[in-house]
Amino acid sequence: MQKAFSYRFYPTTEQESLLRRTLGCVRLVYNRALAARTEAWYERKERLDYVQTSALLTQWKKQDDLQFLNEVSCVPLQQALRHLQSAFTNFFAGRAKYPNFKKKRNGGSAEFTKSAFRWKDGKVFLAKCNEPPNILWSRRLPDGVEPSTVTIRLNPAGQWYISLRFDDPRDLTLQPVDPSVGLDVGMSSLITLSTGEKIANPKHFNRYYKRLRKAQRSLSRKQKGSRNWDKARLKVAKIHQKISDSRKDHLHQLTTRLIRENQTIIIESLAVKNMVKNRQLARSISDAGWGELVRQLEYKAQWYGRTLVKIDRWFPSSKRCGQCGHIVERLPLSVREWDCPKCGAHHDRDINAAGNILAVGHTVTVCGAGVRPDRHTSGGQLRRNRKSQK
Repeated sequence: MQKAFSYRFYPTTEQESLLRRTLGCVRLVYNRALAARTEAWYERKERLDYVQTSALLTQWKKQDDLQFLNEVSCVPLQQALRHLQSAFTNFFAGRAKYPNFKKKRNGGSAEFTKSAFRWKDGKVFLAKCNEPPNILWSRRLPDGVEPSTVTIRLNPAGQWYISLRFDDPRDLTLQPVDPSVGLDVGMSSLITLSTGEKIANPKHFNRYYKRLRKAQRSLSRKQKGSRNWDKARLKVAKIHQKISDSRKDHLHQLTTRLIRENQTIIIESLAVKNMVKNRQLARSISDAGWGELVRQLEYKAQWYGRTLVKIDRWFPSSKRCGQCGHIVERLPLSVREWDCPKCGAHHDRDINAAGNILAVGHTVTVCGAGVRPDRHTSGGQLRRNRKSQK
């Protein structure tokens, strides 16, 4: 199974100088290739691919004003062109938007394949570097395993990270357990379990909001591009990074606990990109990190031999009575508790939804199909059904 472990590392002055030059060259090559492909299409209706942009890179290295491209390893530059090709492939397949130009303030990354680094005695020796970087080993790679790809990344807060990708031969499957659980995500409670337990939402952004607001106000008073502006920008970026790290750490602890305690985890398939278009809820949804929660559950379930079931997002889990199955017409978000008009059962909105998700998840597991009542079928599904009938 392919895995990647990420570590913080602290380069020396010489290493940082070389790595920053490498990131700058990667950014330049990527942006030039993107500009060349865009210009070729709009001016000549011609599509350039990886092979043609690679030939352009060879020509750029021969130019007098671009001789510095020869001072860094050629592998990250070629990998940048491959990443651009993947970005265009995703764009033409409808999975992503048109590629954007890379910006220096966002940091950047450089990917080294096996020909551009050496793994010796548990240390990484990058091309053009005489000494291995000082890596903070939070966990070691499995015995006898060597990384196939090394990625160096600089985040906007000025922190350096190294990611080691490898093929893990270990079998980490956990012992089977009986419990299954349904999860209902929310904002007041991050998730509600079908067992009735509610996990509070830490609201990491709100914890740092005052510090962030003060730092951003200080940044707005600085002249853009000045040295003081760059220092103030770095302070803002560090606060954002701290919020992100706190959120990820909490989600890692939560998802690991869920994976260990349950054999089957059932959750709704969420369209977070569409949900954040609501201006009133966008910040709260983004701060909750629902997308990251589902992502972690997916790969951890694969690692440890658990089952993750996603039910249809249009299933009325909150509106459906868990006792008799009656579906109410309307249930605003402000209503946290309600009584079923048919059987009179009293429901907590989130606990009832989690119980319904668990029940319908078992149906999905047995039948191998999604669950969507006819009255809640979307227009897209109706069109697909009509096409299949034809």
